[in-house]
Amino acid sequence: MTVAYLGTEFHGFAESERVRTVMGELRSALERVVRQPVNPVGAGRTDTGVHGWGQVVSLDLPDDTDLGDLQHRINRMCGPMIAVRDASWTEDPEFNARYSASWRHYRYHVVNDRVPNPLLAATSWHVPQPLQLWAMQLACDPIIGEHDFSSFCRRPKVVEGATPPSMTRRVLSAQWRAVSDDHPGLLRFEIRANAFCHQMVRSLVGTMVDIGLGRIHAGEMRSILLRGDRQAASTVAPPQGLVLWEVGYP
Repeated sequence: MTVAYLGTEFHGFAESERVRTVMGELRSALERVVRQPVNPVGAGRTDTGVHGWGQVVSLDLPDDTDLGDLQHRINRMCGPMIAVRDASWTEDPEFNARYSASWRHYRYHVVNDRVPNPLLAATSWHVPQPLQLWAMQLACDPIIGEHDFSSFCRRPKVVEGATPPSMTRRVLSAQWRAVSDDHPGLLRFEIRANAFCHQMVRSLVGTMVDIGLGRIHAGEMRSILLRGDRQAASTVAPPQGLVLWEVGYP
């Protein structure tokens, strides 16, 4: 299933006890429709307040499930905050939304205008000071390729004696651009990578916005990356501007 959701009212995508999550709502609705336990798997874990447009969820269902009816009923129960955009059977019995994915693609929106835009407030970060877009574009080059992104990742807790997980990721593309003349001041950051570590995109955006504000020189982006120290980068950007846009498979 391809799933979209507005993350504002959810404590992230993944299930968690005693809080409302996207997967928790989705699982509950699925089990009500098929009348049996299900074990859905998501392609990525988005944080509290982060949105999804192209999240992918895989699960086993009875062979006689009518997917059109399933989609319709799920959307009636979960909409408009959660919507199943598409549902189809996979030809690969080993398909897994998370482990079969080749890449994930995120978008982040910034409204760079003196006056905030109430209609975009739930899905963007308002930055009233003028940003130098060209400097933010230059800051994208150093992060493309395979790197240790420890400077831009929140390190997970590691059990004593265990090996810390690798923060190395392969970024396939990254760019900033003005969206269109119809939305003056709306800037979009797009990034595609084989995988992302926790808060990686928001940390990159926070640092690049500081570069756009002239607080950091664009040429310092590479040195920040190479330091491997979270303290070297800027504060993470707020969650509401981020959306999991697409997930790619072989």
